[in-house]
Amino acid sequence: MIAVEQNLAAVLQRIDISANQAGCKAPSLLAVSKGQPVSTIRRAFAAGQSEFAESYVQEALAKMAETGDLAIIWHFIGPIQSNKTAVIAEHFSWVHSVDRLKIAERLAATRPAVLAPLNVCLQVNISFEASKSGVAPDNLCTLAAAVSRLPRLKLRGLMTIPAPASDVNEQRSAFRRLRGLYEFLRRDGHDLDTLSMGMSQDLEAAIAEGATIVRVGTAIFGPRN
Repeated sequence: MIAVEQNLAAVLQRIDISANQAGCKAPSLLAVSKGQPVSTIRRAFAAGQSEFAESYVQEALAKMAETGDLAIIWHFIGPIQSNKTAVIAEHFSWVHSVDRLKIAERLAATRPAVLAPLNVCLQVNISFEASKSGVAPDNLCTLAAAVSRLPRLKLRGLMTIPAPASDVNEQRSAFRRLRGLYEFLRRDGHDLDTLSMGMSQDLEAAIAEGATIVRVGTAIFGPRN
């Protein structure tokens, strides 16, 4: 059996050590639970983890139905299909993967009025990878301006999944570019507070560059089936 509780404690320790070294506030931990059984999510929740991320809508809905007794905050971090926007808008508190105005408009139109505004991050393709989703950095300002005007959405910040790199300096360089875009948008008048960046293999580099949320799956839950 995977030692979820011990793994979670070890990740939190990594976060605290990295934040102390960087002289910054420790970021929030978002547990990426895609591909994990509900029993494992329950164990992580019992150990103190309350925010979880999913990438596939149907899988997420099934888990939500089985964990309705838990006060979990659900984040959506996967690519968004147009025909899934209403379901995402109705069931999640956060969406990290908005990269097109059309998707943002559909999320805004279908977010129930009885719920708080949907927290949104714009996904940026910081490494210019053809295989990855994300708005190009040159188009980010236009998208941010349009999304910030939509009702029922709250533009919180930026997210990225940079190209894999084993060198810490390369890792930090990618995250530094995202932070630069974030700071530019703030100077331009956007009320942003979130940099969603860093995963199991590079969270230290992300924290050093100002991450406010790190998204960790494997280091907590082990490899997905």
